[in-house]
Order: sequence, then C-alpha cells, then structure tokens
Amino acid sequence: MSLTPSQFAWIAEMVERAAAIVLAPGKEYLVESRLRRLATQAGFDSIDALVLAAQRNSPPSLRHELVQAMTVNETSWFRDRDPFAALTDVALPEIVRDTPRGPLRIWSAACSSGQEAYSVAILLDKAGMSGRGYEILATDLSEEMVTKTREGRYNQLEVNRGLPASDLVTYFERQGAEWRVNDRLRSHVTTRRLNLAEALPPMQKFDVVFLRNVLIYFNLDTKRAVLNRIRQALKPGGWLLLGAAETTVGIDADFERVPAGRTAIYRVPAGSRQPVKEVTPC
Repeated sequence: MSLTPSQFAWIAEMVERAAAIVLAPGKEYLVESRLRRLATQAGFDSIDALVLAAQRNSPPSLRHELVQAMTVNETSWFRDRDPFAALTDVALPEIVRDTPRGPLRIWSAACSSGQEAYSVAILLDKAGMSGRGYEILATDLSEEMVTKTREGRYNQLEVNRGLPASDLVTYFERQGAEWRVNDRLRSHVTTRRLNLAEALPPMQKFDVVFLRNVLIYFNLDTKRAVLNRIRQALKPGGWLLLGAAETTVGIDADFERVPAGRTAIYRVPAGSRQPVKEVTPC
C-alpha cells in the first residue's frame, strides 16, 4: 500500500521538526522504500500499520526510529576525492604553518558509517601527523551509524568502494568475512550521536570540519543556523569542507571561500595572514 498524501505530510513534518531534513513532494518513493524496510525490521505487516503506530506513538521509540530511517547513509572511501586533496594540499600546510604544535582536531559531521572519518585518518597518517597527534570526532544523527563507525567493521563490498588495496593491507585486519580498521587508526577516532539541527554540546574547537552533502537537505534558515554553529565550533582560521553542490556563498558571509583545485573550501578569517596559495586544477 502506498503512502497517502496526509501520511506523507505527517512524516515530512515530523522529520523536519526532529532533524531539519526537508522531504519535499516527489520524495514519496524514497520515503516508502525506507519505511518498507523499517516495517519489516519492526515486525509490521505493512507501511500503513507502521505509520499508524508511529502516529499513536506506540511504542514511543518508533518515531525516533522512523526519523533515523529517513537520514541518508550513502558514503564510500575518499568519496569525491577533491575535498581530500584540498585538505592535504591547502588546509593542512596552512594549519601546520600557523599552529606548529598541538594535536590536529577534525570533525566529521554527519559521518554516516565512518568511511569519511577513517579516510581522513589514513591521509593524516600518511602525512606524518601521528607524531604531532590528531583527533577526529565522527558524529551522526543515527545511533546505528555511530555504532558502526565506532566498531570500524566493513564487509568486502564496502571496502571495495574506493579503498585502495594498499590502504586495506596497511590499515585493516581481516576478521572472518569482514575487515576491521586496526587499533592504531581507530584510536584517533571518537564517536557520538549528534543532531546538527540542535544547539551543539560543549566541544573543543576544531581545525577542520567536514560537513559534506548535508546542507542540501536543509531549508535556507536551517542552513544559516547550522553554518553559524559550525563557524563557532571552528578555531580562528579553521577550515570547512562542503559537498560539491554546497556553498556558504549567499548564506553565511563570515566564511572566506578559497579555491582549491577543482573545488573550493571555506575558512573562518583569523586576522592578518599570508594569502593562501591556490592549487591549480589537474
């Protein structure tokens, strides 16, 4: 049975209220496919029965599970390589020059199942940052994704999506049918559940924030609110990396746009500084 217009409207309103994710008309097929999976997992014989139970708030956890089912968990290793090149070629040299001591702090916001956070950890390890130290915070709205990131376990299909064979050998251990990120790399990554649409908890400030392919799901007011929170979570001179279809331009004028090869990254100005050397696209 398909969702009725009133059911879709109720779900869209609840998801936007809880997670600020906008489910516009035309997303009915996406919503139905995710509800169908949730209905099977939760023991309901139809989507209609699932929605009715959620509307009655019985059990109370069902609405939370429904919201989490609507979050997008699409990811891969080194997804869209340009932002990772921007990190190593533009942001990292600037950070090392301006703050030569102390651990590097990076936040992978909306980390999904953790591939982004561990991709960053691999890059930093290769760049020799283990001596200086680095800390990566990986957060997501979904408790299931946070747990998967913390465990660092991936099946063969998942490691085949963008992970070079040399990195698999160096940074993973085979455990049955799965591969697990080794203890040394995992020790640099901490996890927590966090809703970007809400006020942020107290956190130490970050040198870099990855917030990729997240803003596209928010309305303009939420984009502004989220970018304002992220800006306050960054150190002066800190860097923000967005998805290819995202920008701060026209939304938050307090970020400086810095070209970086085939992409652009964004920086919180920190007073007088040397201009950033632009990276020429390949």
